[in-house]
Amino acid sequence: MRVVIVTESFPPDVNGVAHCALQTARHLVDRGHLPLVVAPATASGPGPGVDALAPCPVVRVPSLPLPGYPQVRVALPSRRVAAAIAEHRADVVHLASPFVLGVRGMAVAARLGIPAVAVYQTDLAGYARTYVHAGEAAAWRRIRSVHAAADLTLAPSSASLQDLEAHGVPRVELWPRGVDTVRFRPDLRDEALRRRLAPNGETIVGYVGRLAPEKHIELLADACRLEGVKVVVVGDGPSRPHLDQALPGAVFLGRRTGDELARIFASFDVFAHTGPFETFCQTVQEAMASGVPVVAPAAGGPLDLVAHGRTGFLVPPRDPAAVRDAVWSLAADPEMRASFGVAARALVEGRTWAVVGDQLIAHYAAVLTGRKTAVAA
Repeated sequence: MRVVIVTESFPPDVNGVAHCALQTARHLVDRGHLPLVVAPATASGPGPGVDALAPCPVVRVPSLPLPGYPQVRVALPSRRVAAAIAEHRADVVHLASPFVLGVRGMAVAARLGIPAVAVYQTDLAGYARTYVHAGEAAAWRRIRSVHAAADLTLAPSSASLQDLEAHGVPRVELWPRGVDTVRFRPDLRDEALRRRLAPNGETIVGYVGRLAPEKHIELLADACRLEGVKVVVVGDGPSRPHLDQALPGAVFLGRRTGDELARIFASFDVFAHTGPFETFCQTVQEAMASGVPVVAPAAGGPLDLVAHGRTGFLVPPRDPAAVRDAVWSLAADPEMRASFGVAARALVEGRTWAVVGDQLIAHYAAVLTGRKTAVAA
């Protein structure tokens, strides 16, 4: 099967859309398929080595930084999208979190008569509320118009699927995300690292992700003030200067990736995620694979991931006292932490990228069969 993955983000970017697109491309190659990735150009341009580790060819489209958030690149109009899809002779066009570049990919697929599968990954309506304090209805109109043109939309969680259907998006199926259970595992716990992060033997409560307003990381402020608790923040983004002041005593490690990140995850005692707009929340799965109990909002993706009272605690969104109390419950009870961590690891062991990648290929096949049946009729 020849697949063109049109994605709004791709490594070296570090975010959920980029990571999922990379894992999808890897799995397609592993199964003998022929993917091609179309993605925005990086800030450094097309210099040597940018895509040297990519599992398949990558076509980069000119882009500009998003105003106020330069880590995010927005693709500019380009004929490269149409040329790439046509020259690859795609059987399926995979649209990863379509918004700008994905809309162009959708239009090309429609013009060439190629089936399109759109993967919903970003809560644009939630971002509109956060950044412009308005525009939620307009964001949903945009989402609906883009996804309604696809042969199939794949939602990462039950909450996302319900939101899409409630806003009139047709032909929606569930497709979750995988987790690398070999890279992220409990036996990577590093006592030397723990001593550096918490020299007084504190319980380590970690956050991993972008440091951006929609993540509401400031909700960890009360947890920072708990006796015997050390908050550790991994990631970078526009909220970093504000968080230096908002989280007293927290340790900021900046961006970490790969095996180093896996070692940090396993060295946490508790993982706390605070963002209420997560369509999935991959870092929750990575923490669980690392054998770490989770505190997360009872909203969006974490509702499918965290078994409340068994692998962690789900708390009311944007409630700092609830976050503090859940963190304290785990910090004060080592036996509970250990029990939750074992259960968390067990719960995600079957959620590998190979498993969900095969589910994705089955979705492609169903779309292709549906198109052939429609033509035959």
